[in-house]
Amino acid sequence: MNDREEQSSMPPRIEFLKVQNFRVLRDVEFEKLRPLTVLLGPNGSGKSTVFDVFAFLAECFESGLRRAWDKRGRAKELRSRDAKGPVVIEIKYREPGYPLVTYHLSVDEKDGSPFVAEEWLQWRRGSHGKPFRFLEYREGKGRAISGDLPDAEDKRVEIPLKSADLLAVNALGQFEEHPRVAALRDFITGWYVSYLSADSARGQPEAGPHEQLSRTGNNLANVIQYLSEQHPERLERIFAVLRQRVPRIEKVVAETMPDGRLLLQIKDAPFSHPVFARFASDGTLKMLAYLVLLYDPEPPPFIGIEEPENFLHPRLLPELAEECRRATHRTQLLVTTHSPFFLNPLLPEEVWVLWRNERGYTQAKQVSTLQGVTDFVKHGALLGHLWMEGHLGVGDPLVNEGMPTMQAQEAKR
Repeated sequence: MNDREEQSSMPPRIEFLKVQNFRVLRDVEFEKLRPLTVLLGPNGSGKSTVFDVFAFLAECFESGLRRAWDKRGRAKELRSRDAKGPVVIEIKYREPGYPLVTYHLSVDEKDGSPFVAEEWLQWRRGSHGKPFRFLEYREGKGRAISGDLPDAEDKRVEIPLKSADLLAVNALGQFEEHPRVAALRDFITGWYVSYLSADSARGQPEAGPHEQLSRTGNNLANVIQYLSEQHPERLERIFAVLRQRVPRIEKVVAETMPDGRLLLQIKDAPFSHPVFARFASDGTLKMLAYLVLLYDPEPPPFIGIEEPENFLHPRLLPELAEECRRATHRTQLLVTTHSPFFLNPLLPEEVWVLWRNERGYTQAKQVSTLQGVTDFVKHGALLGHLWMEGHLGVGDPLVNEGMPTMQAQEAKR
């Protein structure tokens, strides 16, 4: 495989996120995001809100801005307290072989209805010069440059949208003449923001293969059926990893019942007959669902997982963290956690710590920027242990939130 083919096989990567006026995210930025990014912090610090930013943006593309806006209580509930102005989401992402692209979306409300106050795409084609916008819209009116490599000298064409609550990238991204806009649309609509539930995975859906896991995991049996029919080697690989993590598990079978539903059964090595999924442990089902997601033959380009430690034995969490990192050559992951066990195998640059300031708004720091942490890790310390010992400065109830690490340590003494 040559360099260009290797690049084309890599997924797009989000390198930067800025959020303004989205609940407790009054004004927060995440720079130099890694293929695996983990958010850490106490309850109420804003981890789930960052997670919901990605869910909100994906829902805007999938079901429309109005539905995503109304679902979150409109401006009254969604806009940061005591804040004015639009809700702003800005991401910088890179497609293999193309310059870094910035996507900016500002949403405001008028008479209870949301509208796109501003939406633009920009990049810098060369190493020098100012970035230029090849798509720019306000309230349904704007212009865009077509072509695979839009340039500042190219002609911008006015293309009005039907209404002010439509996203231009979503609309224009359906046309062949805007391949870079289409690439962003495909990227965002392909995101998988997980709300996996063991109870959902126990369901008995109608038979029929599904290529990808639903966000709740309620079609786990359908995906197992699909993998057994189309990718048996991939399914066996999932079972091999599952056996390493849960040693007594032998295999998982999706069997069609007479009434047309699928019954998921888990074969435990010591016994001759499998156990119905509804009697399996929550942890086994969640670990299986995570492995099915991470070993997807064509995984989503971006995966969000919230608090994977729920129902899993602590000893499984470092293993799951390693599986997440192993998947990053094919996808990008964002994970929120409260578990020091999940943190232990991670690198300081992969973890961001969140807390709320005195005004109640979320603050965020990359752990690699905290004093002394990187040196501790270089000498063999584990991040989860450092967190529990108070070296990260937040998330520990014995440490005053928002204080710099060294000051917090002094306060503890």
